[in-house]
Amino acid sequence: MIYTAEVQHMCPVAKGAYHGPAPIPEEGKWVQAKEIKDISGFTHGVGWCAPQQGACKLTLNIKDGVIEEALVETLGCSGMTHSAAMASEILIGKTILEALNTDLVCDAINTAMRELFLQIVYGRSQSAFSEGGLAVGASLEDLGKGLRSQVGTMFATKEKGPRYLEMAEGYVTRVALNKDDEIIGYEFINFGKMMDFIKKGIEPAEALEKAKGHYGQWDTAAKYIDPRKE
Repeated sequence: MIYTAEVQHMCPVAKGAYHGPAPIPEEGKWVQAKEIKDISGFTHGVGWCAPQQGACKLTLNIKDGVIEEALVETLGCSGMTHSAAMASEILIGKTILEALNTDLVCDAINTAMRELFLQIVYGRSQSAFSEGGLAVGASLEDLGKGLRSQVGTMFATKEKGPRYLEMAEGYVTRVALNKDDEIIGYEFINFGKMMDFIKKGIEPAEALEKAKGHYGQWDTAAKYIDPRKE
């Protein structure tokens, strides 16, 4: 250690009491985190790229400072999906400090990692007060049956009004309108369920019909339109 001449000529003064860092909530207990291995938690975060053309939702499950589980969901940029594939291999097994200082290929994923790091080291995790935290694999519960990300895609113009294209339930095939041409419901295909049916040996056409559903005042609509063509 090198000290300046000014410091070398100073007389020593006792520091006084040391209380350590403020405790943070982690998986049902209070922890004074002094090292990366002291950090545990399950949490989500969102990141965006510099031109803001796409976004990433990142979910991490961290045990003793190490990323044991990662769910990478991206939206908006085609290249980002391939970056997400790489990030899923890069992240697991790293400490959160290693992951923070790793190029995860895509700005949005890097930003999401930064936001999660801040949450987790300040004790703002989703599992802060869950005793023992969440089991590895918990992020898949957010995806539901069929393990597909929940996506909302809507398009609208002043001239022609709104079009529902994708809802939480799935791909929208038809939109129901009342006599005033207002949207009162929609029909959808749950792709996750459809693929599960096909993998079980059901013919694609039948699987498609079995995976269909509708929401709202579907049966009382005045007419139905294809939101992509009508």
